[in-house]
Amino acid sequence: MFSSALKSFSSNISANYQIAPNPTVYSGPWKIHDAKKKSTGTPASVFIFERKTLDPRSGGFGSRSGSSTKRLQEDVIERLKREASNLARLRHPSILQMLEPVEETRSGGLMFATEHLTASLSGVLLEKNDQERAAGAGSRSSRYMAEEQDGTRRRRDLEIDELEIQKGLLQVAKGLEFLHESAGLVHGNLSPEAIYINGKSDWKISGLGFAGPPDSADTRSSLPPLAVSEVLYQDPRLPSSVQLNLDYTSPDFAMDSNISSSADLFSLGLLIVALYNSPHTSPLQTHSNVTTYKKLLSSPSTTPSQSNNFLCANPIPRDVLSHVLPRLITRRPAQRMNAREFQQSQYFDNILVSTIRFLESLPTKNSNEKSQFLRGLQRVLPEFPVSVLERKLLGVLLEEMKDRELLALILQNVFSILQRIPNGRRTFPEKIIPQLKEVFGTGSGKPSQERDSKKDAGLMVVLEHMKLISQNCSGLEFKDDILPLIRLGLDSPTHSLVDASIKCLPAVLPVLDFNTVKNEVFPPIASTFSRTSSLAIKVRSLEAFSVLCGGSADDPDELGDDLSGLQPQSKPKSSILDKYTIQEKLVPSLKAIKTKEPSVMMAALKVFRQVGAVADTDFLALEVLPVLWSFSLGPLLNLRQFNDFMALIKSLSSRVEKEQTRKLQELSSGADTSGFQNGGGGFSQSSTDPSSPELDGARTNFERLVLGKNAAAANGQDADLWGSMEPETANPSHSSMSPSFSWSSSNAGVAKQTSASQPTGLGFRSITPDQKLSSFPSLEPARPTPPPTQPFAPMQPSSLWNASTGQQPQGSRPGPSLSSLSNMTSSTPMSRPTSLQASNYSAFSIPPPPSGNVGTNNVRPPMNTTMTSTAFSSTPSQPPPTQRQGLDKYESLL
Repeated sequence: MFSSALKSFSSNISANYQIAPNPTVYSGPWKIHDAKKKSTGTPASVFIFERKTLDPRSGGFGSRSGSSTKRLQEDVIERLKREASNLARLRHPSILQMLEPVEETRSGGLMFATEHLTASLSGVLLEKNDQERAAGAGSRSSRYMAEEQDGTRRRRDLEIDELEIQKGLLQVAKGLEFLHESAGLVHGNLSPEAIYINGKSDWKISGLGFAGPPDSADTRSSLPPLAVSEVLYQDPRLPSSVQLNLDYTSPDFAMDSNISSSADLFSLGLLIVALYNSPHTSPLQTHSNVTTYKKLLSSPSTTPSQSNNFLCANPIPRDVLSHVLPRLITRRPAQRMNAREFQQSQYFDNILVSTIRFLESLPTKNSNEKSQFLRGLQRVLPEFPVSVLERKLLGVLLEEMKDRELLALILQNVFSILQRIPNGRRTFPEKIIPQLKEVFGTGSGKPSQERDSKKDAGLMVVLEHMKLISQNCSGLEFKDDILPLIRLGLDSPTHSLVDASIKCLPAVLPVLDFNTVKNEVFPPIASTFSRTSSLAIKVRSLEAFSVLCGGSADDPDELGDDLSGLQPQSKPKSSILDKYTIQEKLVPSLKAIKTKEPSVMMAALKVFRQVGAVADTDFLALEVLPVLWSFSLGPLLNLRQFNDFMALIKSLSSRVEKEQTRKLQELSSGADTSGFQNGGGGFSQSSTDPSSPELDGARTNFERLVLGKNAAAANGQDADLWGSMEPETANPSHSSMSPSFSWSSSNAGVAKQTSASQPTGLGFRSITPDQKLSSFPSLEPARPTPPPTQPFAPMQPSSLWNASTGQQPQGSRPGPSLSSLSNMTSSTPMSRPTSLQASNYSAFSIPPPPSGNVGTNNVRPPMNTTMTSTAFSSTPSQPPPTQRQGLDKYESLL
């Protein structure tokens, strides 16, 4: 493998350049490898010639050996060295630029480094022939394999269209003009193998192994004169690639042995015919034989002329056929045009070629001419082929970005080109981003703090095309190389730059990840919002906050039809701020707004609208709604704006109310199932609220309490929620005391609590029937069939509590509590009340005295006995004394 051969020798080129193991271009005896300079990363091409191609074993010299073979090999080596040396001496945009001089390898070969090349013209024409044979004639895209430094191979587009041909021929003519008039040389072997194409799609002249001074040279040249007789001799022992190509040779050489600069123009004419011919070869096929060459030119039918379309199989453009080729392919040198006249021919008289010519000479123009040209270039760009835009125009414009005066105009054209080329996602990171980093100083540490108006104008152009930039680079490239440019705009004292930096936020979010947005995008925008004194920037920052919270940049100010105040999010974004950042960092910034300008207030309203869809209800109630009320009362708001605020306030308040109601209902339902315990001890320290919906619906429990029925009598599986109400033998000594009822059987001290006491138990509320006394049915004496026995005498309460004063009426005395009565047990087997007709009694119905068989334990209390507040609640309360309801009515009946 040749890769192992590259590692076997050590040279300046192999030490300083990283060379691809496989060649990408073949041209004549040279194999051209892609390379990259290790120190700077500059792309380059390395020409390598292997001496073994001349060995007899390779077929180059047959079976002959000896001194003649060695001499021929040395002649070939010297000619190739001469070609490389001539390149090193000549410096011109149309001449191939050499980077490292020629070196000899350990195996006796040669190598030198030049500017980066993508193809040779001969290779492009050969591939074009293969495509046309496979798919028919016509201008088609030629694809050339290129190998990257990491070993991957990709296809490179090389399109040879009319403009590409015109541009290339114009560059070749400029190179010939330089050789003839400045260097005083004749190329002598101009052919497709001597022309290379670089990364900018420029055509470069090389193959100067046969170059020498003309016979009529007035000045002495440093190169020796060319021996025509030796050059014309085609040695069959030598490869044709190292000998003169007779197919493109001028008759001045082959027939007259005359060396003149016009000979190169004849070769140029044959080259033009080959570009349009099919297959793309010279109209003269000599097969490396001088005799055949002379025979072809001796016959009019085999001599290229205008009458036979210059022996071209395809049509030739009219200007070339009528004005150019007749003055190039002619027998007499005096009738040929020179290189300068060729450039001024009618063939190049069109706007596109003239634009390229002016662009190439742009460094020599003054500022006014450059500015005028760049302003008009945008109107011409749509007419250029994509290949010319990417390889030629873009490269020249990027080189001119060093001129700060024209930076904004150049960038406008650069982005116009980027918008039109199909592979911009590869071109932008490779070519444009490095130039942007160099110009704005983001690639080398801290950017310069010195204000430059020209640079600010260029940065404004970059920010205006941020959407196009985000579409042509990856998220990592955007974060590392483009985000610093946005930060540069945010930190600028120019308000227009700050506004443009914030405005490009919608184009930034789809490219960046959540952490980058949270940590590197939101903080500088929040900082700018806090420190700026410009209302326009404050409004723009608030619009950015709305986008970061999930809103859209073009959200309308009016609310939805449902008056909810919340805009529906059409597309949830992964790069939206999280709840913590919104509540802890964004909302405090909004609360710090001091101005009451309507534009700022309405922009803040849009942000709060998005916050309301994300934040917790507690946060909305405590932090957001107070701020909204403060903003809504701004003195500069009109009626419509105030209504917008009120709609959002109502919407958020409704959300808070619904959420809080839901929470309380969940807590209350949990209290119903687990809050009350079996037995009277479950109510020792707690109270219940009569307004609770759970208590209003539990009438059966209340009936069991007042009827003295136990839970097991109604449902043997239900828990005894209200405690046992067993009869207790009355003590005659306590007959004069009014009985009082308590729902707590474990702590008698609770009955002495005042009305100001607060409930301490979890999940219990006081039951105060006197607060909603009107909701209870009137108490009437029940008249069911009395049970056989009565546990205790019916109680006749006196006047109730005074609800207005909270004082007990005079004459009332406390009696034994209901808790003590509930713990009494009957001494007779029939002491338990019968519950057969318990459903006929109302909530406050008390069974009437039995008709007979009344035991000695049944004691009737006096008529003025009072039911204290402890009968129903540990917290005393009083109904109005003026109304006689419930037990009062029952007392009056008795």
